[in-house]
Amino acid sequence: MTSQPHNDELSLADKIGPNLPYLRRYARALTGSQSRGDAYAATALEAILADPSLFSDDMPAKTALYSVFQTIWSSSGSQLSDGETGLPAEAQKHLQALTADTREVLLLHTLEGFKRNEVAMIMRKTPEEVGKLLDIAFEEMAKSLSGKVMVIEDEAIIAIDLEHIVSEMGHRVTGVARTEEGAINLFNREKPSLILSDIQLADGSSGIDAVNRILKEAEDIPVIFITAFPERLLTGEGPEPAFLISKPYTEDQVRSAISQAMFFSSTATLKA
Repeated sequence: MTSQPHNDELSLADKIGPNLPYLRRYARALTGSQSRGDAYAATALEAILADPSLFSDDMPAKTALYSVFQTIWSSSGSQLSDGETGLPAEAQKHLQALTADTREVLLLHTLEGFKRNEVAMIMRKTPEEVGKLLDIAFEEMAKSLSGKVMVIEDEAIIAIDLEHIVSEMGHRVTGVARTEEGAINLFNREKPSLILSDIQLADGSSGIDAVNRILKEAEDIPVIFITAFPERLLTGEGPEPAFLISKPYTEDQVRSAISQAMFFSSTATLKA
């Protein structure tokens, strides 16, 4: 059996390649946009190719990649303007009012699964600072935007779990659809602020197809896809989701994704 090469022996491409799809996921969640997120991920990659010394050999490969991205994001992308995102004024104001770095720390820890010390390396902060930012992020998330959430999920246990999480966050579930046609019918009854969708549905139909049909009628609705194979929707080669959760998911992942996606909904309302 051929032994695997030691990390030091891996090429730069070998180190970056497997982690690039997940960097796209993080970038898309920050910007609420596939195109803007992928552009920032590409900029990080271009920076590394231009100056490989930016990619630290003192960190695990994934941590080093996100660290380069974070430097670029902090210097040019973290303050999203209304002209760039098309956010409704209320949501834009709320987004800008959040404590600095809390969104990044929250997504790195919950959505991307970095440990606190790894988040600290990426953000160039101490683990203690990261811990405080996480506490603030969870507090701000609890006071965040509220809206109506449509769930597309064919597995009853998962659907019940998602309904529970959504309701506990203060959102209202408009209903649960198990098939593509069921999703269209549910949407026609009540337009949601956000859609939470599985990929494969009960009758063999597709959550992606259902969402695409809905977005033809209401393209401003943010969508969170849940899938066991996230890398298939993080290629950057065509239209792909801005928000993606891997199965099996954790409650914190769902909560974080919903809280961030809701910022980019034009139909969400601010809690008092």
